[in-house]
Amino acid sequence: MHSFARPLLAFCLLIAACAGVTPPPASAQEQPIEIRSASLPFKIDEPGSTQIGRLIWRGGVSMTANSASFGGWSDLHVSADGRTLTSISDLGAWLTAAIDYDAKGDLVGLSAARIGQLRGLDGKPIAGKIDADAEAMARLPDGSWLVAFERHHRIWRYPTLQGAPAPVEGPADIGRLPPNGGIEAMTALADNRVIAISEEYRRRPDTVTGWVGSRKPDGRYQWRAFDYPTIPDFHPTAIARLPDGSFVTLERAFDFVRGVRCRVMRFAAADLEEGGIVRPQELARLASPYAVDNLEGLAAGKGRNGETLLWLISDDNFNPLQRNILMMFELAEP
Repeated sequence: MHSFARPLLAFCLLIAACAGVTPPPASAQEQPIEIRSASLPFKIDEPGSTQIGRLIWRGGVSMTANSASFGGWSDLHVSADGRTLTSISDLGAWLTAAIDYDAKGDLVGLSAARIGQLRGLDGKPIAGKIDADAEAMARLPDGSWLVAFERHHRIWRYPTLQGAPAPVEGPADIGRLPPNGGIEAMTALADNRVIAISEEYRRRPDTVTGWVGSRKPDGRYQWRAFDYPTIPDFHPTAIARLPDGSFVTLERAFDFVRGVRCRVMRFAAADLEEGGIVRPQELARLASPYAVDNLEGLAAGKGRNGETLLWLISDDNFNPLQRNILMMFELAEP
């Protein structure tokens, strides 16, 4: 895209996002939907390109569906066998689907998809952006889910995504988080610890605050804070644990001139010390002409040949000028 066109496109994106009509919430009862997937080029001006930084392209798709509630995907979980995807949206919808691969094991689409609406504490479907803005999710070892919401900041535990939740005690400063800058990244470990990172809340300059939550015998969590360093414009949107025990994070930036850019980062588990600062290292930076959009969800696991895989999903803001994209990368050995 010519440089003069980028500010115009960014302005159009902003206007469309502000003026767009909010789609109706998904039905509380899960429903099958059909997802139509179109192959996504990795690098528009270089069709033969297959790698950026430490990431090797393993396929990507742009997705539409026959549901007005399909979109806004804020986080991502992929089953250990790589066959099933689960996501949540910032309007409170949840999605499950089978992940389709070709003979080489590369991503080609989704099938057998179902969609529904998260419920509130009263068992009724959540409605309205303020209450339904689900931004992060974590699958606990017992199969239940933690979901973090912003605007009305809270963490709820769902036995299943179709069921009614129970409130979970969050970090002591959860009430101080910016309305649109709350817990954006979250993952759970095998020992029931939970790692959560805010998008904008900070205790120190040039960082945002994260927490490690340890589950006590009574089911409550005890939280201790850490700091996650940031660079100008970039904020964390997702976290996942890699098979080797380290953590991978996704960071996003946007401005009128350069559009959306994303960084894929990695830090060691040993960095998560009380009051400490983690030390993420950049694995790759995605920006046009590479495939990129408003990436907010991240999952990690092993492929059929033992390789480490990353799946990334975007939030289209229900904006016709943006896309719901799903991408898969293999992490190259150092």
